[in-house]
Order: sequence, then C-alpha cells, then structure tokens
Amino acid sequence: MAASDPFWRRKTLGAMTRPEWESLCDGCGRCCLHKLRDGETEELLWTHVACRLLDSQSCQCSDYANRKARVPDCVKLTPAKVAAIDWLPPTCAYRLLAEGRDLPWWHPLVSGDPETVHQAGVSVRGRAVAERDAGALEDHVVAWPGRVPKAARPIPPLKRGSDTEL
Repeated sequence: MAASDPFWRRKTLGAMTRPEWESLCDGCGRCCLHKLRDGETEELLWTHVACRLLDSQSCQCSDYANRKARVPDCVKLTPAKVAAIDWLPPTCAYRLLAEGRDLPWWHPLVSGDPETVHQAGVSVRGRAVAERDAGALEDHVVAWPGRVPKAARPIPPLKRGSDTEL
C-alpha cells in the first residue's frame, strides 16, 4: 500500500480519524429514510419517508450536532455498529468499506464534487417524502433505497491488504 493512496484504502474503519470517518458520508440521505421490519419474516422494508431533520434538497441533517437529542432513535454509526446492522444502503461508504469494496466514482471523496452523488441517482433528492406529510409508513414502502442505481454502477472491490476487518 503506497503512502500516496487515499486514507480509505490505507486504513480500516476503526483506524480512521474523526474527520476521515465523517468525510465518508456521501450525503445521499438514504440512511435517514425510515425503515420497517416485518414482524414475522424480519424482512427489512425501505420507505421513502425522510427523518424530520433531513433537508431533502441538500440531503443533509438540519441539526446534525443535536440529532440524538431531537431524534432519540437516530443511530450514531461506529465501526462496530456498521459491522452489526443490516439496514445501511448498498451504496453507503461505511458499508462498502466494511465489505472490502472501494468508494465508487460518484463518491465526493473520489470525484471531488458533492453533486456527483445526486447526478448518479444515489441521493434521496427529489424522491423523499417529508415525515410530517407521510401518514402511515406502511403506505410508503419502496425498493429503490435498497438498490444501487444503474447510473451509479459499478462499485469496485477495494485494493488493499488483508486489513479490512473492523
């Protein structure tokens, strides 16, 4: 591994600094969509209903610093949680790196442009329903948040040594 390789190719998730960790978020907003779990089958069901703090235009949390106080079930990701949860979208950088895959071309750290996540069709921009307008979550089940958009493919394997463990 060359020292000139980007940090996400040189470091495990657990070895990253806080700024490195935070920069992995591509700003898609998919993790901020409400999810349901079927009580009988345990199947994960995605909705297109956004958390009340998600700005669906910028795809950013409107109160990131205070999100846990305002939305108690908001999950603060850690390397251990990334390894344990099954609801991160398939395009999520934390999930991709934990699975030994590289960041895709549209990720802002690769492209240098935060708009490429939207151009690739990965973000919730223009597709999310505001929580206050949604009503019953069951009426808003959709499949797209759990899929990789065609325009966003491929997501390549990570080119690094055997240090992919969290």
